[in-house]
Amino acid sequence: MKHVIRRQAMLSTSNETTPRLSFVFPCLNEEETIETCVTQVKQSLDQSGVSYEVVVADNGSTDRSREIAASLGCRVVPVAERGYGAALRGGIEAALGEYAMFADCDNTYVYSDAARLYQRALDTEADMAIASRITGRIEPGAMPFLHRWLGTPVLTWLINRLFHGHLTDCNSGFRCIRKTAYTSWQIRSNGMEFASELLIKALKAGATTFEIQSGLRKGPEGRIAHLRTWRDGMRHLLFIFSEKPKLFELTGLLTLLLATVLQIMAFITGPVRVAGVFHVFDMHSQLLLLLAAILGAQLYLFACMLYIQGGDKPLPLTEKLIHLDEGVLFFTLVTTLATCIALVAYIAIQWSLAGFSNLNLARNLLFGSHILAVSLTFSAGLLGLHILKKARK
Repeated sequence: MKHVIRRQAMLSTSNETTPRLSFVFPCLNEEETIETCVTQVKQSLDQSGVSYEVVVADNGSTDRSREIAASLGCRVVPVAERGYGAALRGGIEAALGEYAMFADCDNTYVYSDAARLYQRALDTEADMAIASRITGRIEPGAMPFLHRWLGTPVLTWLINRLFHGHLTDCNSGFRCIRKTAYTSWQIRSNGMEFASELLIKALKAGATTFEIQSGLRKGPEGRIAHLRTWRDGMRHLLFIFSEKPKLFELTGLLTLLLATVLQIMAFITGPVRVAGVFHVFDMHSQLLLLLAAILGAQLYLFACMLYIQGGDKPLPLTEKLIHLDEGVLFFTLVTTLATCIALVAYIAIQWSLAGFSNLNLARNLLFGSHILAVSLTFSAGLLGLHILKKARK
């Protein structure tokens, strides 16, 4: 297969001006390492014989990064919008090759694997090939402890679990993608969550994705990484969840229904002794069930709002709520408000009849508050949902 690629590359080099592969470096003040990275990539790709170009997507460098890149024969593409994802999106959009490969230019990746990564993409006809750091050798000090044993494994597990992947390293920034497939995924992230979005969109589209064993090297001493552990980790997590509304829909609905059924049982039976030891369905249980029902309603409504973005298919009930007739919405809001006023009025009347002294209505009030709190939460959520729908038009 390598001989075939080499022959095609030579024909391409001699007869065509369009490269088969574009290697994209996102760059922000990397004058200390960019020459080393570009040189290693060129050495690897030169040996493979593939026709290629090196694109440096400059994200506003104030040092000599651009000048060094240009002197090495790279095509420098300025990207005004700041962010790791923004730089890569700009560089990939400007890439001329059928495939676009990218990696950070901080001299931490094993750039000599570039040809092998491209070969893997061709051999498997993959839409994306990934150089896994986790399955390769990670030099001491190359990856912070939290990233190695918590951040990357947890995020990778979540993506695999929620989107049916078989990945080992969701945060690898060394990948090769088929550009036509990438365009169809409509990637929009500007920050570090670009890495997660690329994987999730590929998995949801049923794209073929493969990994090769690579590794990670320790960066230059004193270099300040662009990655911010907690901020960027949270960005990854938020994006992963934003692409799985079904998780919140089912979790929220089940929590709400279970808490409400148990609340009804608590109201009917009163406190119950279990196994002669545990007391359940007392006021403390009712209060916890009330909080659980509100949480469930919030999660479910959050899922409804995520479904507005389109793409995933909601449950029939959710579909009806999202497209609820505005007249029905109006009377739902009015009825909920009237019920709330009636409950307050009832409590005020009972209090006055008791001579404005202590009332023994806690148990009944907790049950009524449960029903009313869920109704208010849903009403306010539906109002916000439909306002958001109008705002998006």
